[in-house]
Amino acid sequence: MASAVTEAPVAEQKLVRGLGLLDSTMLVAGSMIGSGIFIVSSIIARQVGSPGWLLVVWIVTGLLTLTAALSYGELAAMMPKAGGQYVYLREAFSPLWGFLYGWTLFLVIQTGTIAAVAVGFARYSGVLVSWVSESNYIISPVRFGGYALSLSTAQLVGLALIGFLTFTNTRGLEIGKLIQNVFTTAKTGALLALIVLGIIIGLKSGAGAENFRDFWTVRGDLQDVGAGLTAAAAFGLFVGICVAQTNSLFSADAWNNITFTAGEVVNPRRNVPLSLALGTFLVIGLYLLANIAYLATLPFSAIQNAPSDRVASETANVIFPGAGATIMAIAIMISTFGCNNGLILAGARAYYAMAKDGLFFRRVGELNKCRVPAWALVFQGIWAGALVLPRTVKTDAAGNVTGYGNLYGNLLDYVISAALIFYVLTIIGIFLLRQKQPHVERPYKAFGYPVVPALYVVGATVILVVLFAYQTATTWPGLIIVLTGVPVYFFWKFFGKKSTAT
Repeated sequence: MASAVTEAPVAEQKLVRGLGLLDSTMLVAGSMIGSGIFIVSSIIARQVGSPGWLLVVWIVTGLLTLTAALSYGELAAMMPKAGGQYVYLREAFSPLWGFLYGWTLFLVIQTGTIAAVAVGFARYSGVLVSWVSESNYIISPVRFGGYALSLSTAQLVGLALIGFLTFTNTRGLEIGKLIQNVFTTAKTGALLALIVLGIIIGLKSGAGAENFRDFWTVRGDLQDVGAGLTAAAAFGLFVGICVAQTNSLFSADAWNNITFTAGEVVNPRRNVPLSLALGTFLVIGLYLLANIAYLATLPFSAIQNAPSDRVASETANVIFPGAGATIMAIAIMISTFGCNNGLILAGARAYYAMAKDGLFFRRVGELNKCRVPAWALVFQGIWAGALVLPRTVKTDAAGNVTGYGNLYGNLLDYVISAALIFYVLTIIGIFLLRQKQPHVERPYKAFGYPVVPALYVVGATVILVVLFAYQTATTWPGLIIVLTGVPVYFFWKFFGKKSTAT
């Protein structure tokens, strides 16, 4: 990796426009599909308590995601530059708002997701190789109050995955997009196979028939969604649907990553908006069908109580008795490998754009001889790797250690609401830029403007209000993480140097 980074940058070099429409669509879809769709439906089922409301949660997520993606298309066509959403917020509001998004992206959103997906890959590889485990320690946990540092074999595999994909992406865009295309095709095929076989076998066995006969009745093990509320009451159900969005929206997130790479997309004014639409339509459709397959194959109680929330593995066990866990482990390893490649490839381009504005380390704004932002990739990889190592300490009432969690999991919980705020602000930016820059060419205009973008703002804001009211432990800390970027912004504003390169 060192040689890929230290090669002397060439001032006149620019990013290579090497991503066609297919590549861009694969980046959208591949970054979205990780491990969430195979797990979170079990959590959502406990939060809303019925098959019908489970699907409603995913439909709401689908509508929000598609609306946002179609709206972002206007900004992407208007400003086809590396950095994407960072650039949109900078232009619509101010450099401070753009930086706060980029800072949170680097600190937690992108890097925390990379860490989570890497350890997810390691966990499922442990199904095939028992040596890989979060409890098989190379360095046992060293406690610091409620936290600890450790290096398990699963963490080691996660670090190796981050390091490998970071290195391959420093070798050029062609390698990165090849990995993305191959693994996105493979995991899309695997998910489609799970859907088709699950629905066919479910219909034959009738195992999930009760789910569709009794579609709306709330039952089973219900999760407290805040302030003692559960889906058993009407208002509790409403809160549950809003709270469940933290799981489903996170599983459908990263669709915006293609905007970070706009500087490398061929004919970006056409292909970025189109890939946003195609990629999100594809993934949201697959997600809805996957949940129908779960409901066709498993009784609702089995979905709610799937071991370790692995509802897809339970479905695969019905399809392939005795071999389902192994088959799903391989499928999820393929999925998480491709997802992390897309996250690593795209995220670095946002920090590259920040550095070009003098708001990040200067070297991050340079390209290596392969014409990729290698230092941005390395900084991202180092920080994502660092997030793999800290653990949270779980104790019982007597203070005895009962297990260890992962710090990045807590951080991601904290910033899900913050990320949603940035999405809302970006959509509002469409309205602001129509006023501030009315004469700028807009090859694509937001679908259904102004009604559809406004509906997204209203819907997402309602969810945010509920989250801040009933999930205080995970929402307010997210704002603090965002606000840590304010003093950092002013530090770079006064001491950083804006690039003069074009």
